[in-house]
Amino acid sequence: MHRSSLGVVVGIVGFTLFFLAGTASKVYAQATQLAFQKGMCYAAWEKERYGSKNSDKALEKLSQTGTEWVQIVTTYYQDTYNSTKIFPGPKTPSDKSLIHAIKQAKSLGMKVMLKPHIDLVDESNGLFRADIGFQNEEDWQKSFSQYRDFILHYAKLAEKTGVELFCVGTELAFASAQTSFWQEDIIPKVREVYSGEITYAANWDEYQKVGFWQELDYVGIDAYFPLTQKKNPEYEEIKAGWIKWAYEIQVWQETVNKPIIFTEIGYRSCEFAATRPWEYSFGGEVHLEIQEACYKAALEVLSAYDWCKGLYWWYWKPSPYAGGPSNRDFIPQNKPAEIVLTSWYKGILLAGLYQ
Repeated sequence: MHRSSLGVVVGIVGFTLFFLAGTASKVYAQATQLAFQKGMCYAAWEKERYGSKNSDKALEKLSQTGTEWVQIVTTYYQDTYNSTKIFPGPKTPSDKSLIHAIKQAKSLGMKVMLKPHIDLVDESNGLFRADIGFQNEEDWQKSFSQYRDFILHYAKLAEKTGVELFCVGTELAFASAQTSFWQEDIIPKVREVYSGEITYAANWDEYQKVGFWQELDYVGIDAYFPLTQKKNPEYEEIKAGWIKWAYEIQVWQETVNKPIIFTEIGYRSCEFAATRPWEYSFGGEVHLEIQEACYKAALEVLSAYDWCKGLYWWYWKPSPYAGGPSNRDFIPQNKPAEIVLTSWYKGILLAGLYQ
C-alpha cells in the first residue's frame, strides 16, 4: 500500500458507522438489523488463476483492508446477443480454482458471494449482456433451458462450499423483464439446491424495472450511476451526484421494502471516472485522486441510509502486485482509493483529506 500518494495525513481518529432503526414494518425492521457487508468483487478471466499462489496472496492483502465479504466472479459466454447456447470458454475459471478461492477466502475470515456472469463473445456492435434477448418464444425457451443449467451448476457449487450469498443473475436487463421465468423457474429451483441467501445484480438503469425482488433476500444494484457531466470534478460535485441518486433510490426502496446491496460499485483512475463509471475503454489521463474522491463520496453518502446493507467494489485483481500510480483501471490496489477503503472498513477516519 503506497501511502505517499495521499500526501500528509493530518490525523487519525476513531470512526463508527451507525445504522438507524427502520420503519414500523416488521420485514423492514428485521432488515435494518442485518450486518453491513463490507465487500469487494474478486474477478479473474483465466481458467486456473483463482488457484494460483498470487491469488492466495491477493486475497490475504484484501483481508487486511477490513473487507469482510468477497464476491467471487465466474463467467460463461454466448456468441451474440441472440444466441441460445451458453457455454464455458477458455477464460471461464475452473470449478477447482473457484473452490480453492472460496476456501482461501473463508480461511481468512471472509464470507463469500458467488456471482456468475454471462458475457458475449462478439461485442463488436456495442451490445453486451443487458441486450441478450429474443423475438420468439421458442428461442426464449431454448435460452432459458441453457441458463437454468448454468445457474444451477453454480448454485450447487455454492451450497457444497458453504457460500453465504448467491447471485442468480447479473445485468440481464432484457431477460429480467421475463418475470415469470425468474419467479416460477429460476429462483424456486435455486432455492431447492441452495440454502443461503440470494440476490440479483441489476444494472443501475435496470433496478426499478425488475419484477421479482420480493422473491429475493436482497435487492442488488450495480451502481455505475453518472455523478457529474464534468471531467476532473471537485469532491463536492461528486458527492452531490451521489446524494441525488441516493435520494432517488430511497424513494423507490420504500415501494419494495427490501434491503439493498450494491453488488458492484467502482470507478477507474481517470479524469472521466465520475462521468461514465461503467466505461471500460474510455481513455484519458491517469487521475488517482478522482477514483479516491469517488470512493470517499459513495462511502460517506451511502453509509447514512438504513436500507444500504453492503458495498462490493469493482474490483480486486488476483495479484498482490496489481494497480499502482500509473494504473487507470478500476482496481483500487496500491492506490489512494485502497487507503480510503481500508480507513472506512476498519473504522478509521483519515482527517483533513476533504476539507
